[in-house]
Amino acid sequence: MPENIRYRIGAAAEIPEKGVVVAQAGDLQVGVFRVKGRLYAYENRCAHQGGPVCRGDVLGRFEEPIGPGGESLGLVQSEERIDIACPWHGWEYDIETGEHIADRQIKLRGFPVYEDDGAVYVEVT
Repeated sequence: MPENIRYRIGAAAEIPEKGVVVAQAGDLQVGVFRVKGRLYAYENRCAHQGGPVCRGDVLGRFEEPIGPGGESLGLVQSEERIDIACPWHGWEYDIETGEHIADRQIKLRGFPVYEDDGAVYVEVT
């Protein structure tokens, strides 16, 4: 079984809230995001056509609340459900799970990520 290799991505202070750092981890390019204070790491490759998904926008999912009479109350951006939108074709993925928002079977390749002594690391197999 292949062994995990740890790669230093950069200083933890370089990743602001709803920000990303894209770095090389061996043969892979990975993006490390900070959302709601937590770190998430994904391969910088969209499941759709291989686009640089980690270079896309980090945004609240658009939702359409429905009023008591069944009428639309307009579109709002969620503060709780945060997504990554691929810059090539707009495919969106849940930041917490890496799952495509419309088809949960489609998923970004995620990696363990952690902070240690002010630096951020990912583990890649």
